[in-house]
Amino acid sequence: MIDFENDIEQCLQVLKNGGLILYPTDTVWGIGCDATDEKAVEKVYRLKRRSDEKAMIVLVAEERDVLQYVASPDLSVFDYLQEAKKPTTVIYEGAIGFADNLVAQDGSIAIRICNEPFCRHLLKRFRKPIVSTSANVSGQKTATLFAEISNEIREGVDYIVKYRQEDKSPGKASALVKWDKAGPVILRS
Repeated sequence: MIDFENDIEQCLQVLKNGGLILYPTDTVWGIGCDATDEKAVEKVYRLKRRSDEKAMIVLVAEERDVLQYVASPDLSVFDYLQEAKKPTTVIYEGAIGFADNLVAQDGSIAIRICNEPFCRHLLKRFRKPIVSTSANVSGQKTATLFAEISNEIREGVDYIVKYRQEDKSPGKASALVKWDKAGPVILRS
C-alpha cells in the first residue's frame, strides 16, 4: 500500500480550517475545499477567476453520501453508476446541505462517487463532500498531469498533495449525466 497518510493529515487540517487543497482525483488534478463552507467555495471561484454561476463538481465516498446531500434521489441512479465504464458525475436535483454558492440556481448539484484510493480515504476521514474542480484558471486548458498545473494555481492553494505528482498517465474528464425523472440525460460521455 502506498503511504499517503501525511498528505491525508495535512489535507484534513487545511479543509477543516476553510483552506484549499490541490489533489489527485479519479479524473484530473483538482482544487478542493469543504463543499459545505461558503467562504472556502468563494476562494475556489476567486482562484479560478470563475463566475459563481458556473457550478463545480463535488466528490463523495459512497452512495449513502448522495442520499444525505440530495433530496429524494432516484435510487436507480446507483444501478446506472455500477454499470458505468468510467468515472461518472451526476447532476442531481434537490441539493441539500451544501454551501449556497455551490448549488446551481435551479437547486441542482453535480456529484461524483470517487473510487480513487487517496480521494476515498480523504473523503471518508473528512466526512463531508469536497469540491473538485479542475486545477486551472477558468478558460485555460485543463491540466491532465500535475506538471501541467500553473504556478498561479499552485501558489493559490494552502496544501499540495505529494501523492501521484510523478504520475505520467494523463487524467481524463468524467462522463457527465443529468438525472431527472425519466432517468439519465448524457451531457458528456
